[in-house]
Amino acid sequence: MDKPDAPARVVWHTTESGDGDAAFKSVAEYLIKIGAEPHILYDPTTDRIGQFGPLNESARALKNDGSTRTNRVGRACIQIEVLARASNPFTAYWKPGPNFKALMESIRSWGVPDVFPMGTPAKTSTDCKRDRNKWLTTGGHYGHCNAPGNDHWDPGAIDTAALFAAVSKAPTAPSSGTTYKVKAGDSLSAIGRATGVPWETVASLNGLKPPYLLFPGQELKLKASTAAPAPKPAAKVPPFPGTQYFKAGADNGYVKQLGEALVRKGFGRYYSVGPGPRWSESDRKAVEAFQKAQGWTGASADGYPGPETWARLMK
Repeated sequence: MDKPDAPARVVWHTTESGDGDAAFKSVAEYLIKIGAEPHILYDPTTDRIGQFGPLNESARALKNDGSTRTNRVGRACIQIEVLARASNPFTAYWKPGPNFKALMESIRSWGVPDVFPMGTPAKTSTDCKRDRNKWLTTGGHYGHCNAPGNDHWDPGAIDTAALFAAVSKAPTAPSSGTTYKVKAGDSLSAIGRATGVPWETVASLNGLKPPYLLFPGQELKLKASTAAPAPKPAAKVPPFPGTQYFKAGADNGYVKQLGEALVRKGFGRYYSVGPGPRWSESDRKAVEAFQKAQGWTGASADGYPGPETWARLMK
């Protein structure tokens, strides 16, 4: 992804075809042949689902918007082709089953909120809303008709509420009543549904800011404390060793210490292996993402740690 620090989103398409197993096979083969694969192919009449690739890698179903590679915007840009026609919205006759529910739970696990930032997708080919700034900065669900640089109007005026209602679960009270321990794959929206505490409240209570990164084992507050907090001794931050330890070819214990701190802070997704003592591009990308999460830009977010980056990571 070109812009992995932008919020995750979903794009709904329609194949402008019939449905059923024969159509499923022929459409899948055609999309591969022309190099326009989405992530997901879904049949709304049978609940059959197919996946072309990982959700955090680029699909190929959108046109570029000038120099912006539209398929690559966001932590994930999950694209779904539904075997249907835009002129006959599939939510009027579909039969969502366990596969659709699993798909939506997967989408929510990426932190995609249950909203359409540009509203209900277009009713006609002349009714498309394409807000470039909103597309680049706002997570949620979009129609193909909302993607800048594109000229299709699918998926038609689908019932957006029906998509979420098909998988909604009644929230259950949290077991402890005051805290929640994050599990692998959890998102703020999923935690909100599980606890009955609005995700915005969870974010505020825990000082979380976009892109709302979580890590397994993290304990989140669900209620504001009414008791005066006990004084805690100030954590001793190890001194910054120097920039010479964090550059190409560097191999030392400070690099591993830095990587382990990045994982604790929720930036471990940049490591496929490690972290280890040898400086790598994975370390640089993780540091850059952490720096940007602090609101830093330019040379202050180049992926190389300085004294302030080190101090904030080691707290």
